[in-house]
Amino acid sequence: QVPLVESGGGSVQAGGSLRLSCSASAYTYGRNCMGWFRQAPGKEREGVAVIYTGGGPTYYADSVKGRFTISQDNAKNTVYLQMNSLKPEDTAMYYCAAVSWRSGVCSPAKFGAGSYWGQGTQVTVSS
Repeated sequence: QVPLVESGGGSVQAGGSLRLSCSASAYTYGRNCMGWFRQAPGKEREGVAVIYTGGGPTYYADSVKGRFTISQDNAKNTVYLQMNSLKPEDTAMYYCAAVSWRSGVCSPAKFGAGSYWGQGTQVTVSS
């Protein structure tokens, strides 16, 4: 199993900020698409943000554009999700995921069979 560990979740008031971190093994953090997904109770899992570890464009869900920023630190084999202006509807379990890059732009659709997933970190935003 490939280690993929998230941290940084917690409870905040609406309008607050959190920074999630996802640390990966050097193997996992190779030429991959790295992404953040979230799932709230009773809802389907949705892609939040995705980045290519080799550098390039990023993907953001329409619901988080302008508020969330995904970034990476290759030296630390870590990907981050800076979450600002949080809303109650952002409440969910957030998961870090990785999948080998083959071709095309990294997007949530590429995280299918063979993807690696972290254990998740809970984000709760109160009004």
